[in-house]
Amino acid sequence: MSLLVDIRKDLGSFHLEVSFETEEGVLGLLGASGCGKSMTLRCIAGIVRPDAGRIVLGGRTLFDSARHINLPPQERRVGFLFQNYALFPHMTVAQNICSGMGRALDKAQRQERLAQLLERFYLSGLERRRPGQLSGGQQQRVALARILAGEPEILLLDEPFSALDNYLRWQLELEMLEVLEHFGKPAVLVSHNQGEVYRLCQQVCVLDQGRSQPEAEVHTLFQTPTTVAACLLSGCKNLSRARALPDGRVEALDWGVTLSAARPLPSALTHVGVRAHQLRPAGEDGENVIPCRVERVVDNRFSTIVMLSTPGGGRDRALLRMELEGEGGCALSRGAPTSVYLDPADLLLLTS
Repeated sequence: MSLLVDIRKDLGSFHLEVSFETEEGVLGLLGASGCGKSMTLRCIAGIVRPDAGRIVLGGRTLFDSARHINLPPQERRVGFLFQNYALFPHMTVAQNICSGMGRALDKAQRQERLAQLLERFYLSGLERRRPGQLSGGQQQRVALARILAGEPEILLLDEPFSALDNYLRWQLELEMLEVLEHFGKPAVLVSHNQGEVYRLCQQVCVLDQGRSQPEAEVHTLFQTPTTVAACLLSGCKNLSRARALPDGRVEALDWGVTLSAARPLPSALTHVGVRAHQLRPAGEDGENVIPCRVERVVDNRFSTIVMLSTPGGGRDRALLRMELEGEGGCALSRGAPTSVYLDPADLLLLTS
């Protein structure tokens, strides 16, 4: 089973242009708020009609502007989990789940299927309750049970944990992992939370201002992103404009230093980045040692964050964030000179 999406949608001041293909497994659509992630899901589900392009699921064409094909949502066999779960408030748990079943099932089959889903999603005993009588986690389980009752060919998950507190979010992430592992068909997860994407997805496609970037294996994107948008969305806190030098090194313009890189420089290099936990205090001068001054030391639960000014000056892009485990930065005092080391293998080489 595969999903091919290649669509364009003009929304006036915003233009959506998305192209990706995924097989079985979970593809994450990662991007900032307003970049077109949810709109992409709505186009796949048939809620919104693209202006051009095509959508093909398992060899079955759902949308093709050139061939004038646009299947209605009820014929697409797409399971869509909305952010607010979209349960029918006047229906009980049992009625909500049954509403997702196809008409081909007789009464006995529907009851058997209902019993299976209630047990699978830990909803037994809640059959007669309405959504307003359920917790957020229970509502999500009901919504997933209703979706799977219709035996969809793909799952679309639109920020499914955004309305939950941190503890409940972790519990439901584990449950979602189990659902996705048993589903065995394509799924697309929309999120702006890099942790969720990293834990739940195998592939990831970054959306930046309505445009998709090439898909990447999730570990590859988080370890070695190649674009500025992917770098920022993967959680990197340190970014500088950059230019390649003839000797193969890189000038980090905002940090005011020249750095060596372990990997070949891309021809269209525009920026470099480094993750906060990969910077380390340096005992002496040398290659990729950056002279700094401590601007602020911040305790952060299980680590210490040290904000450092660089030879580039200024207080925006020029500041480096170094994150040390435990209380490793507590010996540093505000205003004190210090130096940090960046391993050439950890320097992220980026294009716009």
